[in-house]
Amino acid sequence: MTEELDLMAQDSDAGSEEVVLTPAELIERLEQEENLRRAKKGDLKVSIHQMEMERIRYVLSSYLRCRLMKIEKFFPHILEKEKTRHEAEPSSLSPEEFDFASKYMINTETYLKNVALKHMPPNLQKVDLLRSVPKPDLDSYVFLRVKERQENILVEPETDEQRDYVIDFEEGSQHLIRYKTIAPLVASGAVQLI
Repeated sequence: MTEELDLMAQDSDAGSEEVVLTPAELIERLEQEENLRRAKKGDLKVSIHQMEMERIRYVLSSYLRCRLMKIEKFFPHILEKEKTRHEAEPSSLSPEEFDFASKYMINTETYLKNVALKHMPPNLQKVDLLRSVPKPDLDSYVFLRVKERQENILVEPETDEQRDYVIDFEEGSQHLIRYKTIAPLVASGAVQLI
């Protein structure tokens, strides 16, 4: 679990501008702390386990703080993505995060109306947050480590002089590539951002 947490904290969400999957199973594992309460108080194993649990809490809160910053930065686009996703697709937000993003959008719109828009001419009293808030830059380059071999990854050209080409990812290899090219692989867990 410690390895998974360290990898999750340093990659997936931190390496991209997109909100990736939630850490639900790690939160569930933290709830297993009940076993620790039943152990003897003076045991060395207990104190080591408590230190590890505190480290896990710190890393997890740092990870969740990073997610909330992304939600605040790109909230209209994240909510739009959630509205347009198919029912079969997993949500990239937890129910609490979705609630936070929805309330954040409502509060932002209310604040803009009360502070600025009501003082504008009637034809300028509407704001389209989807157009006003910057989109996540999915064209940015990210470092990744391949967890499962992947074949025939189509890489789009950067300039008009270049052509599309196909590459294979070998397990354990590391690459620097445009995020939007590998976004589905990040979501499926086949690669991890580093």
